[in-house]
Amino acid sequence: MVGFLSCISMLPCPTLSTCSDRIDLVSFTFVYSGVNAGKAPAPEQRVRFLLGPTEGSEEKALTLTATSVPALANHPLVCGPAVTSLKIGVGHRLDAQASGVLVLGVGHGCSLLTDMYNAHLTKDYTVRGLLGKATDDFCEDGRLVEKSTYGVPRRNCFYLGVYEPLENVLRMLSSDHVTREKLDRILAVIQGSHQKALVMYSNLDLQTQEAYDMAVRGLIRPMNKSPMLITGIRCLHFAPPEFLLEVRCMHETQKQLRKLVHEIGLELKTTAVCSQVRRTRDGFFTLDDALLRTRWDLHSIQDAIQAAAPRVAAELEKSLRPGPGAPAAPQP
Repeated sequence: MVGFLSCISMLPCPTLSTCSDRIDLVSFTFVYSGVNAGKAPAPEQRVRFLLGPTEGSEEKALTLTATSVPALANHPLVCGPAVTSLKIGVGHRLDAQASGVLVLGVGHGCSLLTDMYNAHLTKDYTVRGLLGKATDDFCEDGRLVEKSTYGVPRRNCFYLGVYEPLENVLRMLSSDHVTREKLDRILAVIQGSHQKALVMYSNLDLQTQEAYDMAVRGLIRPMNKSPMLITGIRCLHFAPPEFLLEVRCMHETQKQLRKLVHEIGLELKTTAVCSQVRRTRDGFFTLDDALLRTRWDLHSIQDAIQAAAPRVAAELEKSLRPGPGAPAAPQP
C-alpha cells in the first residue's frame, strides 16, 4: 500500500467543518484492524539450554539440554499490534456540505499529492440550484435573506389583459421569465470569460506554436496560483425552480461554486441557492474509482491502489511533462 494513491466517496456531514475532520473521525481503524487481523508470521526460534533429567538414565542427576523454543519478544500480546499508525494525506479538499470523490495518499504516496497539485488538473462537479430565494451562505439551509419570483410578475396581468386575448394572457402567466435559453447564454458568457483568464494566467502567447501544441494536448494550465478558473460549464437539467449544472474547473472551493449559483440567479433577474455540490472527477480519478463506505477495508483499498497505480504514473508523467520550448526541470 505504500507509495500510491486511492480515492473514496464522501457524503455530506454538516456537523463537521472539513473533510479532514471526517477522515480523522474515521481514523482508518479499518485499515489498522485489517493489517493486524492478518495471519502473523511464525515466531522466530531460539536455542535455549534447559535443565532436565538425563534421558534413558535412572539417576536423578540433571543436565542441560539444547532445545528450540519460540521467541516471544515480537508476540502481539507482548509488543502490541503490529500497526498503530499510518500516514495518510488528503488531496483536494471537500467541505462538510459537499460530497463525491476524495483522493487520499497512503504512506509515501502522500508525495504524489504534491505532483497532483503541481499538475493543476481539472475537476468535475455537478451543482444543483434552486430558484426563488437567497441565503447568507448561498446554501439551501442557510439563513433566508430574500425571496423572489421567477415567473411573469403579477403587476403585468392587468396590462396584458387589456391588449392581449385571454388565452395569450393565460399562456404567458403560466410561463417563466427564467428560461433554459437565457440560462445557456449566461453559462456561455461565464465559460468564455474564464477561458480568456486561463490563457492569461498560463503566460502563453496564443500566436506561438508552443501555445497551439499545448492547446491540442489540453495542457493549458496556470503557471502558479490563480482564482477559480472554469474550463467548461453546461446545464444538464432545467425544471424550475430546480436546475442542474455540470462544471469543470480548477483552483476552486465548494463555497465559490455555491456563490456561482447565486450570481447566475442574479443574472437571470431572480435569486438562487445551491442545494448540492458533488465532485464527480478529481484529475484522473472518477466515481468509478471511488470506494463507498461499505468497501473501506484493507483488501478493497489494496485492489484499488494496484488498479490505479499504472494510470496514475502515466497521467502524472503526461501532465508534468514540459511543453515545447519550456525549460526542463533541474536534475537533483
